[in-house]
Amino acid sequence: MNITFKLFATLTDYLPADARRSNQVALDVSPDATISQIIEPFGLPPKLVHLVLVNGKYIAPENRMSTTLVEGDVLAIWPPIAGG
Repeated sequence: MNITFKLFATLTDYLPADARRSNQVALDVSPDATISQIIEPFGLPPKLVHLVLVNGKYIAPENRMSTTLVEGDVLAIWPPIAGG
């Protein structure tokens, strides 16, 4: 099934080079793949996987190893961001 995977801020460096400008990539994933399994091949450091959204809905850290997606979903991840 096809989903859209988006990384923001400093995480865009973990996307393939040709996807960094748009900060997203289309992925073909197994219907039973969890969020954790989908992001694992990208090598994101766990401490940088801070805000995880599926179609704009927050997914808590304790649910990322069990939550699966459906066709057309958008998985977006932000690192912790500090500022003022």
